[in-house]
Amino acid sequence: MRNVAFVEGVRTPFGKVGDKGIYAGTRADDLVVKVIRELMRRHPELPPERVDDVAIAATTQTGDQGLTIGRTAALLAGLPKSVPGFAIDRMCAGAMTAVTSIAGGIGFGAYDIAIAGGVEHMGRHPMGEGVDPNPRIVADKLVDPTALVMGQTAENVHDRFPEITKQRTDEYAAQSQERYADAVKAGKIGPELVPVAIRNAELGWGLATEDEPPRPGTTVEQLAGLKTPFRPHGRVTAGNAAGLNDGATGAILADEDTARELGLPVGMRLVGYSFAGVEPEVMGIGPVPATEKLLARTGLSISDIGLFEINEAFAVQVLAFLDHFGLDATDERVNPWGGAIACGHPLASSGVRLMTQLSRQFAEHPEVRYGLTTMCIGIGMGGSVLWENPAYDGSDK
Repeated sequence: MRNVAFVEGVRTPFGKVGDKGIYAGTRADDLVVKVIRELMRRHPELPPERVDDVAIAATTQTGDQGLTIGRTAALLAGLPKSVPGFAIDRMCAGAMTAVTSIAGGIGFGAYDIAIAGGVEHMGRHPMGEGVDPNPRIVADKLVDPTALVMGQTAENVHDRFPEITKQRTDEYAAQSQERYADAVKAGKIGPELVPVAIRNAELGWGLATEDEPPRPGTTVEQLAGLKTPFRPHGRVTAGNAAGLNDGATGAILADEDTARELGLPVGMRLVGYSFAGVEPEVMGIGPVPATEKLLARTGLSISDIGLFEINEAFAVQVLAFLDHFGLDATDERVNPWGGAIACGHPLASSGVRLMTQLSRQFAEHPEVRYGLTTMCIGIGMGGSVLWENPAYDGSDK
């Protein structure tokens, strides 16, 4: 098996859904095209014909997110027609699965270099658009009916862990907004963003250069007064959950020897990955068994992990993970630049956002050897990917 290197990741700014969102007039596939072109622009040392495949994920594979988007986006981006591509769907973990699928091919020797990423235009394609769930899923009691509504699954996690109160989730959400705002001010978030030309019917042409969802200055007191749309007197609100968003991500992955031969940077090195299934009605706990399986396979423990990038679909889901592994919600190793509650969660694209941020954090922390990217996944799953810091200096774990 060969070492798999994460070369670099980029993403578009994330937008809000709706007619007033920054990408209301932008096609989903054009977001992916912009990402692919930017990756190639940043790495002129990579001959386009050396790209062996393009894997792009989308949860709702229809319209401008359909037609085998990995292949069509590669063509639209100007890659040689000899470069193939394909599409992936594992709901929120689409881009994560694109990375692990490509990584498996690199490790096996089928690829030397490839591109993996994801896109979700939830404004054009709401989650579940056009689907026809088999009635047996509910009629045969295979899952609880709440399993099909992600906000209700988050309320179910609250039920299972009553010690995770709404106060705690609101405190975590306010922290995410604060950390994100601090990271933007410090220039830590921004270099990975790809400016996107946008068009508004009333305002004309513009340029998207920053994330639209964040609400800097959000306080716990403000969050406390928000409605609980999924249950009367519930605990999940628009403030302690990720919003509905549009955006795309992408990354170059390579065999480490090939990367060094071409002069490509090595941002981090893949150690291992695991996916796990859980009861669909409490899908938010998925990262726990996925991470336990991953640690068991790699022979590491949670104490070996120096940085964590956990997707913040819901604050309760992050806190369930932290409580299980004995980590504090204010731990500086956990989402140090904030997370999806602040910047947004365009479903299938988010996995590569986590990886991109972890790679850039590794460069700042040579004392950290291992980092984890993990997320919950709709219909009752979790995914975790473990990475090694190539800049590790041996001074700590």
